[in-house]
Amino acid sequence: MPMIKSIEEQRVILSFDDGTVLADSSGSGEIEHIDLNLRDGDLALVHLENQQQATTLCNACAGLVEPRRGAVKFLSRDWRLLPPTIANALRGRIGCVFASGNWINSFSLLENILLSQLHHTRRPAQQLRDEAGELARRFGLPGVPLGRPVDCTPDDLQRAACVRAFLGQPSLILLEDPASGGLGEVMPCLINVIRETRDRGGAVMWLTLDNITWRDSSIPVSGRYRLAGRRLSEVTR
Repeated sequence: MPMIKSIEEQRVILSFDDGTVLADSSGSGEIEHIDLNLRDGDLALVHLENQQQATTLCNACAGLVEPRRGAVKFLSRDWRLLPPTIANALRGRIGCVFASGNWINSFSLLENILLSQLHHTRRPAQQLRDEAGELARRFGLPGVPLGRPVDCTPDDLQRAACVRAFLGQPSLILLEDPASGGLGEVMPCLINVIRETRDRGGAVMWLTLDNITWRDSSIPVSGRYRLAGRRLSEVTR
């Protein structure tokens, strides 16, 4: 039986310090105050008001949006202070399910899924394909579809996005409404894979615009957060 760590012993994977303020050029993605620590094994379920806020927050977690105030740190490293080569290497330890898919249509779906791991690790391609195939079956696919993204159904692309996010056991998983579009049947598998991620010390941030998802008691969260008046506040832990 695994030993339960105290808060002091847990590694801080992602932190927003000093009332972090995020802004984007549109204005609709602004978040005026964030204080949040995501430790190993945590699952934070975050309710936001619009998709632009979700995208801004997700990009900030990966160091792609610089805060107007405060600091965003991944594995205790301030994104703003990192050389580009180090920052890019650290992004290889983050898995994402994007709201918009973010597929490269000139590549096959398998190439899209493997691309990050092939770039950031030295794992053999066959080993990665085997792991991707196993994850695909767990998410309800017979295997990784061999065609291009444009040839696949939206449901299959959403399942494939989950495969891509969890491939390689990242330290941090960012989920933008991963069960959206009527794909509720993927939820049990998603929750099981999230549990495994947390058990090995990974952390998950799940972003949603949907109140029903945010209140779903079957999602084993460590904390629920809600944006109100552009301030992100913890509601339950």
